[in-house]
Amino acid sequence: MTIHRFEQHAMATAFEVILAGDDALYAAQAAEALFSEIQRLEDELSRFRPTSDIWRLAQLRAGESLKVSLAVWDCLSLAKAVHAETAGAFDITVGPLMHLWRAEDGSLREPDPELLEKARGAVGSHLFDLDEDDFRVTVHADHMVFDLGGLGKGYALDQAAVLLGDWGFADALLNAGDSTLLALGNAPGEQGWTITLAEGARALNLQDAAVSGSGFQIKGAHLMDPRSLRPMAVRPQRSFAQAPAAALSDALSTAFAVLEPEAIQALCARHPGVAWLEV
Repeated sequence: MTIHRFEQHAMATAFEVILAGDDALYAAQAAEALFSEIQRLEDELSRFRPTSDIWRLAQLRAGESLKVSLAVWDCLSLAKAVHAETAGAFDITVGPLMHLWRAEDGSLREPDPELLEKARGAVGSHLFDLDEDDFRVTVHADHMVFDLGGLGKGYALDQAAVLLGDWGFADALLNAGDSTLLALGNAPGEQGWTITLAEGARALNLQDAAVSGSGFQIKGAHLMDPRSLRPMAVRPQRSFAQAPAAALSDALSTAFAVLEPEAIQALCARHPGVAWLEV
């Protein structure tokens, strides 16, 4: 069995697909289908595209609702669940606050108190409700911003894995910009897939599971603590989360960068298959 590698840019990062199989042409066709699916999901999940339900949600006023696509529903449902499980340490609505705290050069600044108070009125996952009967989202504040950057890439990898199953690939490694990786089956001649974290600082064997990392090395001060509504202090360590699905590991890695060690350990103890990886 041979390794086939493919790469394409989407969701502001480089997606890499490593497939184990004998037919190079068939692997290339599967990868092309996979990248098309990721591009389709970007159209659905991006808050910057007026054709997406995420963009449409931001146009709503308090009390209004919108019926959304299955992909958007999946992501919002997971975001709600992780928000509850982390006691608010993960929140997809905090984007407006970060824009006020960050200057154009990326450094932190003290925001205008009036603008900050106005933005706070539209922040918090308690300000939107999900109606499971018809995939409808109701907002309770004007012009809420839903930013799926904390789990969208992981969700794309999960959907790509489903598609690969349809193509008959059981062994693959999917990588979204080195921030989230999803391992399916085994690398040729190995048990699972061997990956490295934090530029080789730690090796990890991964099989039918995902791992994601969050930190400040690339973007600097860019994480908000949704509980205090203030930016997180820059720390040298990266926070890694392992989980059965990529969207979940993606969201949890962000939460782990915010949570205290005791809270992380308690969460992992409650959920088999979820682990905190210190690097």
